[in-house]
Amino acid sequence: MEEESDTRKINNSFLRDHNYATEADIISTVEFNSSGELLATGDKGGRVVVFQREQESKSQPQRRGEYNVYSTFQSHEPEFDYLKSLEIEEKINKIKWLPQQNAAYFLLSTNDKTVKLWKISERDKRPEGYNLKDDDGRIRDPSTITSLRVPVLQPMDLMVDATAKRVFSNAHTYHINSISVNSDLQTFISTDDLRVNLWNLEITDRSFNIVDIKPANMEELTEVITSAEFHPQQCHTFAYSSSKGSIRLCDMRQAALCDKHCKYFEEPEDPSTRSFFSEIISSISDVKFSHNGRYLMTRDYLTVKVWDLQMENKPLETYQVHDYLRGKLCSLYENDCIFDKFECVWNGTDSVIMTGSYNNFFRMFDRNTKRDVTLEASRENSKPRAILKPRKVHPSSSVQVILDQVKNNWAYCGMIPETLCRLISLNKNTKIQLLHLLKCEDLLIFS
Repeated sequence: MEEESDTRKINNSFLRDHNYATEADIISTVEFNSSGELLATGDKGGRVVVFQREQESKSQPQRRGEYNVYSTFQSHEPEFDYLKSLEIEEKINKIKWLPQQNAAYFLLSTNDKTVKLWKISERDKRPEGYNLKDDDGRIRDPSTITSLRVPVLQPMDLMVDATAKRVFSNAHTYHINSISVNSDLQTFISTDDLRVNLWNLEITDRSFNIVDIKPANMEELTEVITSAEFHPQQCHTFAYSSSKGSIRLCDMRQAALCDKHCKYFEEPEDPSTRSFFSEIISSISDVKFSHNGRYLMTRDYLTVKVWDLQMENKPLETYQVHDYLRGKLCSLYENDCIFDKFECVWNGTDSVIMTGSYNNFFRMFDRNTKRDVTLEASRENSKPRAILKPRKVHPSSSVQVILDQVKNNWAYCGMIPETLCRLISLNKNTKIQLLHLLKCEDLLIFS
């Protein structure tokens, strides 16, 4: 096993050095920090790359939103569970930033089984003038020491260090699909298919199981947990979604094990539209609280829905993401694309929502004007410093292209927590351009 792992690392290193893209380079998750100054990306190779916004780009409209590489580190390595004969992938499933409280940054990253807490900090000084060792680190002969020196800090080139401060493991039997940091800044939850665990950021050897939907007989299993998130202000409240299209709101003050929910959100199914695929496309892949904590946003295969926490029987708003695929569900089922998962995100004022689609498309919906915009993330025609120009999109012409996409070819999206919405795209110089969408006049894409 060790030889195979070493061989794979050497091969991947060779391919990267020669500018060949490998499967390990595919981005699997994206996350902004609360200020939008940093953007973290995780890939299938277990690496985390942190980008920092250029200060000069803030005052220059043409360069607005330029990000450069700030830090790169290996978060997870491939492992093997010998008891279950199961290979554990290094792929980063989720990244979550902790609110910044000092000069350092902290983030959580997770693969299928293990969550890690990372500290990212800067160093521009180093101590020199030790008594018992030279500046190069060699131990000095005590007999040659004739006087005592006070070590001093000398300036040096800026270095960014990433250090693993905590490792939270051995708590999940099934694959972790989401993590969420509590507003108390002391705890977080990790969620797999059947359980939700509550962790303290200072304690790594134990967690508390707060949701467990595993039946005594697995043949009686009817649904799985797909995502979970803490309320942004109420540290005792969290929500989790299921594969049956329902959302449960739980209060940790009621009981240690939240086997009973305090609110249950589910849209009644229309019998006239029920089909073989109804249950599959109703599965929720992502759930997000709004910043003000009043609304919940959920994403299923075809739609994005906004729920008012005071109204459980139906969603407040429903947005069709790619409704033209509704007539192609049979083909999508045959090539397994119908099981693809998409994410969704709010803008900083909760007035615009954004989600991914096929063919590198993003969909944006303005909740106030009810207008929608389609964007394309592409690097084939992008050039450094280039201003991208919009052009119209006709969704019907891209249906066949979308159906030809391979499984799991979806677009990931992230949004800076500010008023204006931005589109992420990678260019060939590994910089990230966040393009301001100043007008929502028509269906637009940037290419």
